Amino acid sequence: MILLIDLCCRDGSLSRDEFVAPVERLLCRIGVPFATRHYTAVGAPDLEAADAAILCGTALMDTGFIEHPFRWLTAFERPVLGISSGMRALAAAFGGGTGPCCEIGMVDVRVLAPDPLFAGREVFSAYTVHEDAVQVPGEFVPLAASDRCVQAIRHRSLPLYGLLFHPEVRNEWIVERFCELVDRQSP
Repeated sequence: MILLIDLCCRDGSLSRDEFVAPVERLLCRIGVPFATRHYTAVGAPDLEAADAAILCGTALMDTGFIEHPFRWLTAFERPVLGISSGMRALAAAFGGGTGPCCEIGMVDVRVLAPDPLFAGREVFSAYTVHEDAVQVPGEFVPLAASDRCVQAIRHRSLPLYGLLFHPEVRNEWIVERFCELVDRQSP
């Protein structure tokens, strides 16, 4: 089961329809079981039951999640996919900061390092909506970048991924590959 984490300002917010619901529909379509929780409601039972986690994005001005510690990410040791704001939360849990980099709309993304998430792709177009880029923490490697900033990261030894762009908009194949990675790692 994948724990789908809503990072929007409050549980049930209108932004949920734009940033969480598309991921839910995708997981339903490909037959992956999941449970959705707002980040303020995630507890130990949710984390213990999860084979993986996906941290969904938020609207540009929706940054309340930044104040929330996501310390559990450093000890989770199961696959995590942080999408946009989720990448920011993932990086912050490992001491990564942010810097200005506004990209809204389609950008070309170049794959920088081999990884099963992007296997067979060297360049692809992706939808972005962010005002800040993530400063890559030391435990992570950059996997892909646009002309302006790093667009994807992976932990050096754990199955933790961050994407600054929104794969649920134009690159559903990435979420599908993440789910395949979860299947390979589940007992």
